[in-house]
Amino acid sequence: MISRIDLRGDTLPEGGDLRDLLPRAEFDVEAALEKVRPLCEDVRHRGTAALIDAAEKFDGVALERVRVPAKALADALEALDPAVRAALEESIRRARLVHRAQRRSSHTTQVVPGGTVTEKWVPVGRVGLYAPGGRSVYPSSVIMNVVPAQEAGVESIALASPAQKPRYPGDAAGGLPHPTILAACALLGIDEVYAAGGASAVAMFAYGTPGPDGCAPANMVTGPGNIWVAAAKRYFTGRIGIDAEAGPTEIAVLADATADPVHVAADLISQAEHDPLAAAVLVTDSAELADAVEKELEPQVAATKHIEDRVVPALSGRQSAIVLVDSVEDGLRVVDAYGAEHLEIQTADAAAVAARVRNAGAIFVGPYAPVSLGDYCAGSNHVLPTGGCACHSSGLSVQSFLRGIHIVDYSEEALAEVAHHVVTLAEAEDLPAHGAALKARFAWKVPGK
Repeated sequence: MISRIDLRGDTLPEGGDLRDLLPRAEFDVEAALEKVRPLCEDVRHRGTAALIDAAEKFDGVALERVRVPAKALADALEALDPAVRAALEESIRRARLVHRAQRRSSHTTQVVPGGTVTEKWVPVGRVGLYAPGGRSVYPSSVIMNVVPAQEAGVESIALASPAQKPRYPGDAAGGLPHPTILAACALLGIDEVYAAGGASAVAMFAYGTPGPDGCAPANMVTGPGNIWVAAAKRYFTGRIGIDAEAGPTEIAVLADATADPVHVAADLISQAEHDPLAAAVLVTDSAELADAVEKELEPQVAATKHIEDRVVPALSGRQSAIVLVDSVEDGLRVVDAYGAEHLEIQTADAAAVAARVRNAGAIFVGPYAPVSLGDYCAGSNHVLPTGGCACHSSGLSVQSFLRGIHIVDYSEEALAEVAHHVVTLAEAEDLPAHGAALKARFAWKVPGK
């Protein structure tokens, strides 16, 4: 069901050579780019009409309007299962605790007497948030996007999620995003919601759509999605800010002989059920654990849902594997080279091992911090870098929605004291007008020259 990669016995290669030995899903955003280009440009030129056509073509839903009525949001919250509501409210509470602590405050540094630089943090003016709604619906992703934006102080927040087909004749929720998505929006106070999916939703946020139910352009778009969402984000790079081009989800587990194979197998399956391209990777120095996990996968897979369309293709795909190494030390090198979206550490002294990890979207320490906890109720954010991007990028946070602006305030005396250095550097770069801007302030006579 799952392949093996044996890295024992030889010295592990460095950098890219080691990365090339590790499993990874094929995810060609560049190829998808050409396919989303006409969809994006259609939204640019035809606005809401293009969104309605896209919903019929891709979601099989005939829409009359794209903006979700306020009543639909209220009705979805009222009809929400009380247990689901309680779980969402607890997830929101914990996420707020963590993300509120991420707020940044302005700081002023006195460089010299009379000369200061202040770093001021300003939230993005308007964001468009995307909540997927294809194979599964993710109210948890609504929380993970909305909470950091709100805690950052973003004043204008809109959310898009694909329209759903009616579940039964006369279903009032047909043609709207999933009711649980709408209920999560209502719990969070988000009242600007659109039934729009995929690349078309990103284009709606990038260009805006005119009309009474239209969507104003956003400065930034965040949220996970499929390859078409990732391609649209790339298409609009430079016009809007993005969080990341999210690829298929990933879990890596670094484990030794102390790990429970039942736990490890369950955690691998938990990510495999997302998507047939989802990656599930176990890195271990214990051949006995590898054997036990492989044996344990069979009954657990047989007992789960989404077996044929997601779990089995994900576990048996080229992106998933059991990687055997000589030691936990080598395992650390492997997981750092892999840069997993989610990394579990199930070893002896897991906290000490976790402290040495450099590349991961989020790290889950020990047997009682599974990835599923982080997906919903740890308080951490589950919108994380994929495809090895954890070696240079972070997950979604309050910081994602803030811009640092430097405010430079120098007196005449403070400028005069350093002016000759500015002129010297300007002339060294063959930019004499830069130096002239200083000379103009001192009657063309710069102190020290």
